[in-house]
Amino acid sequence: KTLSKLKRQSTDTRASKFQVEVPFPHVTFLGAIVLVLVVQHASGLEEGYSGIAGVKTSYKVLQEGEGSDVVEKGDTVTVHATGIVRQTDKKFWSTKDAGQKPFTYTAGGGVITGWDKGAMGMRIKEIRSLHIPADEGYGKSGFPAWGIPPNGELNFEIEVLSIKGKGGKSKAQDL
Repeated sequence: KTLSKLKRQSTDTRASKFQVEVPFPHVTFLGAIVLVLVVQHASGLEEGYSGIAGVKTSYKVLQEGEGSDVVEKGDTVTVHATGIVRQTDKKFWSTKDAGQKPFTYTAGGGVITGWDKGAMGMRIKEIRSLHIPADEGYGKSGFPAWGIPPNGELNFEIEVLSIKGKGGKSKAQDL
């Protein structure tokens, strides 16, 4: 079903006019913008964030990646990662902190669900911000030792440094 229909009205043979019929003529441009924002808010996505099929986690690309290799299930992935509790805005972990090093995991179950699903499809040097709901993070129990409260929602910033395919074969050059 289309939102508008064009009707051609010809008043003479030299010029044509078009009339637009809108099914909701009382909706203004500003009203349409408000409607879009309401729908976006109702979907739970913040501006600029995209949903991921099958999960509630959402992501925003902060820096585009390079090359054609992407994170897939079974890959060994090395990343820089920083985790923040959304409710308190407190960092609980970062591979960039003094004494820390990049983190390596197996895609497809080696980390919390929100991170795992949010990193799928990433390329080398890509940086994403992930919004992870509690049930795709540390759940009802949280992770008190790290300052993550029960039902704590998380923000993660993930940067892919290397991707190795199944069996450890390098898919792309390490940074």
